[in-house]
Amino acid sequence: MRTSPNVIITGTPGVGKTIHCEQLAQETGLRHFSINQVAKDRGCFESFDEELQTWIVDEDKLLDAIEDEMPLGGYLIDWHACDLFPKSWVDLVVVLRCPSTDILYDRLSARGYKEAKLEENIDAEIFGVLMEEAQEAFDEEIVVMLNSEKDEDVESNCARISSWIEAWKKSQAEGQS
Repeated sequence: MRTSPNVIITGTPGVGKTIHCEQLAQETGLRHFSINQVAKDRGCFESFDEELQTWIVDEDKLLDAIEDEMPLGGYLIDWHACDLFPKSWVDLVVVLRCPSTDILYDRLSARGYKEAKLEENIDAEIFGVLMEEAQEAFDEEIVVMLNSEKDEDVESNCARISSWIEAWKKSQAEGQS
């Protein structure tokens, strides 16, 4: 029985996953678990996509690399996908969205994304691909969508998620007594 939840913070690249996770880690004490960093540190890549200029994660290797940690709880999982994680590992899925494609385009351009990668990510955001994946992979009641365009959005989103985490912990503690 976990005493701290696992929360996935997902969304298209550039929506603010990392800044949300960093702030939430400070506010809640949960550990920021950047899947990109874990994949790099633990050698969980299968290939490099030359056109998109990005590493392709070997999802089986990744899951094997983290399978002992995740069931313990207490993680803010930062990644652009969520549908590979087992339901039993996840207590909340937050899908961050940036409806203004102009803002998202500027963020991705500032990162130096090539045109093909820019287009792929803008299209994914327009069509709500990651929200759809989250809704298909997890129970409706644990999936929430939050907008992430302005600094105020980060503040209000983190306050909302922090409140949810505290309520989850309280509920777990009451269930154990």
